[in-house]
Amino acid sequence: MDHPDELLYSKEHLWIRVEGSKAVIGITDYAQEKLGSISAIELPDAGDDLDQDDSFGSVEARKTVADLYAPVSGQVVEVNGEIADSPEIINDDPYDGGWLLVVEMSDPEELKLLMSVDDYLEQTEVEEE
Repeated sequence: MDHPDELLYSKEHLWIRVEGSKAVIGITDYAQEKLGSISAIELPDAGDDLDQDDSFGSVEARKTVADLYAPVSGQVVEVNGEIADSPEIINDDPYDGGWLLVVEMSDPEELKLLMSVDDYLEQTEVEEE
């Protein structure tokens, strides 16, 4: 599994790429593998506000339907429209083409509550036990 070093990770298996005051958010490679073939995704609209740790959408896969929880608070400024029609992109390319949304962060201090790649890998190892 691939987990880029430059990203931050949430305990709910989302990744965050910080770009200035914005956060690009997606599902980790670990999560997409555990979910299996993703068949549908529900995301907020641009302009919607997110609160850290609140549900903002869901992902449906062969095995389950899972809620998505906001790793940071802020306003959605962009949603990846391609994955609405082709959610399998998340399985094929979770870190580039499979990104979910871009959020203008309202409290960048929340980033301190997220995990580094090493901490995230440790979490996934514990979950596998």
